[in-house]
Amino acid sequence: MARRSLAVLAAALALLQVASAGSWLREFTTDGIVRTGNDASGQKVMMLNLDRSSGPAGFNSKEQFLYGEFSIEMKLIPGNSAGTVSCFYLSSGTDDWRDEIDMEFMGNSTGQPVVLNTNVWANGDGKKEHQFDLWFDPSADYHTYTIIWNPTNILFKVDNIFIRSFKRYADLAYPSSKPMTLHATLWDGSYWATEKGRVPIDWNSAPFVVSYRSFYANACVAGGACHAGRDGWMSRRLDAAEWGTVRWAERNYMRYNYCTDAWRFPNGLPAECSRK
Repeated sequence: MARRSLAVLAAALALLQVASAGSWLREFTTDGIVRTGNDASGQKVMMLNLDRSSGPAGFNSKEQFLYGEFSIEMKLIPGNSAGTVSCFYLSSGTDDWRDEIDMEFMGNSTGQPVVLNTNVWANGDGKKEHQFDLWFDPSADYHTYTIIWNPTNILFKVDNIFIRSFKRYADLAYPSSKPMTLHATLWDGSYWATEKGRVPIDWNSAPFVVSYRSFYANACVAGGACHAGRDGWMSRRLDAAEWGTVRWAERNYMRYNYCTDAWRFPNGLPAECSRK
């Protein structure tokens, strides 16, 4: 029954490609204080603003997706960004059984290094974090962040460097049947984001601003047949060289790996941690 349901859903999907720097803003609704403008090169930019009175800000895709390649360029908060969380992620909703794929940037008081938290949720089961110290200043210029999601794995990429592959196993939960909305958000994560909540937001440094540009999606959305996608993202896996960049990131910049956190999992590490 599950396979049949997935086949029916897949048959009701269509290919979306958004590449125009000017048109991508129309693909989203907004929350909070969101401003648009142009950068020095004339590209369209969406700016999320956070201060004490405004509350969180974000933009959300009008479409829902089931598999795809998604990327965006972001310039993060300069200086003291402690307590803030800037996100680029996919989510099926806010219920206890949601699917979600996260790229979350956690601020700090000095500006360096910014921590990138990657995570995957399936049927409400999360706790799959890999965290990395970024090896550059993400507030000095725009950098490209990419999620590739297909039936076999979820890939995370920073600029042209793959940093993580989350593999699907037949007997374990995996995001595969719930269409997800794409979100970009900026919010107060003081209870969690910086040094496990020990350093809150300093509102004297507000307003905090994160800028987004050059959104790109090649993905399946509700409406018709689902095609393979440009550049083969539907069957995309890492080759040997790309696995090399993952190992480089893990060796030099990984801050946290849930598969080494025995204290968090007293009854044993998640099953995928012992598989290759």
